[in-house]
Amino acid sequence: MSDPVLSLTNAQLSLSGNAGRIDILKGIDLGVKVGETLALVGPSGSGKSSLLMLMGGLERATGGTVQALGHNLGTMNEDALARFRRAHMGIVFQSFHLIPTMTALENVATPLELAGARDAFERAEAALADVGLGERIHHYAAQMSGGEQQRVALARAFVTRPQILLADEPTGNLDAKNGAAIMDKLMALRDAHGATLVLVTHDAALAARCDRVVNLRDGMVDAA
Repeated sequence: MSDPVLSLTNAQLSLSGNAGRIDILKGIDLGVKVGETLALVGPSGSGKSSLLMLMGGLERATGGTVQALGHNLGTMNEDALARFRRAHMGIVFQSFHLIPTMTALENVATPLELAGARDAFERAEAALADVGLGERIHHYAAQMSGGEQQRVALARAFVTRPQILLADEPTGNLDAKNGAAIMDKLMALRDAHGATLVLVTHDAALAARCDRVVNLRDGMVDAA
């Protein structure tokens, strides 16, 4: 059996605030296999998004270990984490996170340019065509619908052909029709590129499309 793409061992996340320490994640043990699609579900405040952020190195575990592709994310500095994400991960957020002063083409080309790809714009244009936006490459975010903006975000996440894709409520800001279309496109792109997908969702129908569902409750994996 191959080693897991993502591996968390007794992973913990605690934050300090005015009210004292808050334990957000309380000893998560979890492995994700190559090519697997995994849904993280649970009530609001259960730690789903925080767990996804640990997997992407966007939050640092305050206890335990988080490994991605055999690399211990806890031992990397911020620059090393950024390089690792750029080389191996794609991340899709609920709120799109497009750069408003850039066109769709420029948004999608940005991670390739940062990686030094000479064909960044050609690959970005092809990625936008893959999500059905070949005619909108020169449009800005404000000129596109929410569903179109999320498709730009999908193209940007997949354009580097990442081994790991992390998606945090990617349909959360969309109506049912657009949400279903985005999920169809997300799954089709994942199948085409063979990425390992971890998806945070409140939608049981979306979770049911994944290979495995992990329930979180109060910062722990709910075995019930």
